[in-house]
Amino acid sequence: MVAGNRPPAVAGTWYPGSAGALTREVDGYLAGVDAVPRGRLDAIVAPHAGLMFSGPVGAYAYKAAAACGPFDAAVLVGPSHYVGFDGVALYPAGAFETPLGSARIDAALGDDLRASSPIIVDRPQAHGREHSLEMQLPFLKRVLPELPIVPLLMGYQTRETIEALADALGRVAPDRRILLIASSDLSHYLEASDAIAHDRRVAECAASFDPARLLAVFEEYPDGERGRFVACGGGPMIAVMLAAKARGAREGRVLKYAHSGEVSGDNSGVVGYLAAAFGAFTDVH
Repeated sequence: MVAGNRPPAVAGTWYPGSAGALTREVDGYLAGVDAVPRGRLDAIVAPHAGLMFSGPVGAYAYKAAAACGPFDAAVLVGPSHYVGFDGVALYPAGAFETPLGSARIDAALGDDLRASSPIIVDRPQAHGREHSLEMQLPFLKRVLPELPIVPLLMGYQTRETIEALADALGRVAPDRRILLIASSDLSHYLEASDAIAHDRRVAECAASFDPARLLAVFEEYPDGERGRFVACGGGPMIAVMLAAKARGAREGRVLKYAHSGEVSGDNSGVVGYLAAAFGAFTDVH
């Protein structure tokens, strides 16, 4: 299917709309990263809020990706905030445009994923307004600028969809180095101390590389509350962790945690942000 290029939806609002300003901001966050893991990297988790809030955290995930590359392609998996649907929506071809240039879609890899599972379907219209994948691209275009992408949005985050996507991601292109990227913020609009307590449970699952435990935490809450108390992209996180394990990852690292109150100064209702990495690392903690 020819989908054409997807124009940016939140450039100039969630992040700077000019190449120069965006480069300066992203590079500033990357310069603030003090340490990254080395070795084999299969997957990262990065947040997707406005860049001024989540950028200092996301930089840790992307600097790790830069240190552990190169990769043949990146598969981006995020939650659908605006369109409800069953399964996973693939943007099948073309590119995602950004102020830093176009991120080309690996249509062949997308075809392989779609063929591997009936839950993955061409649904480019689901991507039109969505920010969860777009917010990964400023970093990706700075650290791995030529890397092609496969954009996937998860609709209803059911156990069946999570496990089916994980299976597809774990089996596709076994001879290629694929970077799996899960886009997710953590708890939403809780008082800071409560947010930190809730977010610690997710961070512990990441650090112990325990996607089954994270799925159990996710399912403690009804569908409508999972984004508030666990993670809006909990399903993508779990699927990517399961797939990374299937592809050979052996450990998880929490690279950075913060919340929006640390930027805004308002701790009455914050959003949590996590950067994590999964792979087989050669450095010492």
